[in-house]
Amino acid sequence: MSVVAASAIVVVVTAGAVTVMLLVRRGAPGGSYFEDGDRAAGVFGVLATGFAVLAGFVVFLTFESYDTSRSGAETEARIVGEQFETVQFLPAPARERLSGELVCYARNVIHKEWPRMHSGDLGPGLNPWGVALFKSLEGTEPRSAAEQAAFSKYLDQRSDREDARADRIHGGEGVIPTTLWIVLFLSAGILFVFMLFFADSGERALVQATMMGGVALLVSSLLLLLWFLDNPYHGGVGSLQPAAMERTLGLLRQEANIAGGVEPPCDAAGSQRPA
Repeated sequence: MSVVAASAIVVVVTAGAVTVMLLVRRGAPGGSYFEDGDRAAGVFGVLATGFAVLAGFVVFLTFESYDTSRSGAETEARIVGEQFETVQFLPAPARERLSGELVCYARNVIHKEWPRMHSGDLGPGLNPWGVALFKSLEGTEPRSAAEQAAFSKYLDQRSDREDARADRIHGGEGVIPTTLWIVLFLSAGILFVFMLFFADSGERALVQATMMGGVALLVSSLLLLLWFLDNPYHGGVGSLQPAAMERTLGLLRQEANIAGGVEPPCDAAGSQRPA
């Protein structure tokens, strides 16, 4: 969701709430519908505090998921670069094959997996080049001490890369269950209805509009924030982008030139080339 769309939603919700408040105010008695304003204010304080505590907890939960996805994407990209360096110590032809497949892995993450995370249909499946990298490693037979050390290090890095990838795609699934969304919107609706009983025909319209508008603006903005954190790959401003993997792909190009060149078995988008 873009900033323009989010701003439009907040403006529409706030304007609608203010309009309803002013309409209710026309027929409201002087001093609001409550005979005891202090008691009503106390009840409203309890409701508002309950909503704030619930929303604060959910913000913490979703931000933690957002940050895990961000750090997972950065860690995955860094490990791919480290693996490329590690495989240079493996024997040929595994060295050339694994180098090319690591480049394809990075391309696939950028051009295939990221758009699917944006649309929400990535699922729990494996990266096809992750599978290819595993199969390519099966036939590798390190002999020298350096090759054996590189082989062992690569296995550790592969495990770390898969863990980082799991963290990256976890955020795309969303962490707020449907029942919690229902409770949040129900709480927001209760606050809105309760505010209408504070309508007072004896009070100036500007004051009444400001009261309702402030509550509507805060609540709608908070719900949009929760949606943003629960959908870190939505594609709008502030969403997670494959910047880290793009930087790694650029580094792989430079390191490939130093290593004597690499022939990736894929096209520029990370798709398998026809045999």
